[in-house]
Amino acid sequence: MAGDHRSTAAPEPVLDGVGLRVAVLAARWNSEITLRLLDGVRRGLDDAGVADGDVTIEWVPGAFELPLGAKAWAESGRVDAVICLGCVIRGETTHYESVAGECAAGIQRVQLDTGVPVAFSALTVENLDQAVARSEGPGGHNVGEDGARVVVEMAGLVRRAGGG
Repeated sequence: MAGDHRSTAAPEPVLDGVGLRVAVLAARWNSEITLRLLDGVRRGLDDAGVADGDVTIEWVPGAFELPLGAKAWAESGRVDAVICLGCVIRGETTHYESVAGECAAGIQRVQLDTGVPVAFSALTVENLDQAVARSEGPGGHNVGEDGARVVVEMAGLVRRAGGG
């Protein structure tokens, strides 16, 4: 029955990325981690059927610049979704809060303002060990791979709702 909320588990999404055009923005700051996230994005998009030729990869200086890059691509009309990859590691100053918070808020604003799904796959972690644990290779947890699944699912939702 439609609208029946008695199920004990949420349904698994159908991830069909055939024909989906995706921009991936990766921060050069902490690139030893963002490159690992990018590998995860490639795996996730490939698993969902997104063609390599439909993926554009762009580099930005750091996580703080991800929202502007996402906005430029989301408004370009050339992509159906954007994935943002970054890594902000807490240090001894308040710089972390400013960068992490503004990055997250900016990415959210881009998708709400444009209607284009934008995945927040920027790590905000306490230390390098946590970043490594969230950017593992095949079979491990990789937030980039999560972001790939997010944009494929959300692009499908936007299309079903008549927005794309």
